[in-house]
Amino acid sequence: MILSPKKTKYRKAFKGRVRGITKGGARIAFGEYGLKAIGCVRLTARQIESARKAINNYLKRAGKLWIRVFPDLPVTKKPADVRMGSGKGSVEFWGARIECGRILFELSGVTKDQAAGAFERAAAKLPVKTKFVEKIGGDI
Repeated sequence: MILSPKKTKYRKAFKGRVRGITKGGARIAFGEYGLKAIGCVRLTARQIESARKAINNYLKRAGKLWIRVFPDLPVTKKPADVRMGSGKGSVEFWGARIECGRILFELSGVTKDQAAGAFERAAAKLPVKTKFVEKIGGDI
């Protein structure tokens, strides 16, 4: 099941740039372990789903997984061999802007080694450098 919004305010969006450090979502909120993005990138819904499947497959559905990013950015594309002009292309896929320092996935209910292995598999599916992070005791 690929993620996409049910309803949006606008059908198409500007491209924009992904730069800087994330304002929110930089700390582990739900689980014990997390996968943090080190670079800035635009993730597609397919990439998020692929990483989710890799985690679940590695863990054999043990533990609880949280996906901390959602693809809410419509990315448009014009067909091949189309002349310039005549408006913007149709929505091809949905993406999520990921700034540096954003937590992408969280896990709980598994050991540290299991979580690290699962996130290593997921990181291979993503076009951004990531690192494995742990929740610090008493972190609020």
